[in-house]
Amino acid sequence: MLDGMISTDTTQGIAEERARAAAHDPEAVRKIANRLRRAHGQLAAVIGAVESGEDCRSVVQQLSAVTKALDRAGFLVISTALRECLTDPGAEGAPNPEELEKLFLSLA
Repeated sequence: MLDGMISTDTTQGIAEERARAAAHDPEAVRKIANRLRRAHGQLAAVIGAVESGEDCRSVVQQLSAVTKALDRAGFLVISTALRECLTDPGAEGAPNPEELEKLFLSLA
């Protein structure tokens, strides 16, 4: 149904992202994806809480859990990139130390 709505550029971009992801440590990719799935589920719970009129304390506690899950996923992405950068600093598309620092500080 959505196939007709997705451009060739988008499809190519998705394929390139998948190829880059495959080049990363599969265990790290699995852990990051699991953390993001957990955050996704927690966010769905927050939306449900808001829509059902739950009290603000409950909503804020659930939002806090989502935020922590996303932060942990972000730090795991950066730590994986750091490890890869140290192991193979000349790899194509590898972030430079300044870029990694900037990414890290954006989460801190």
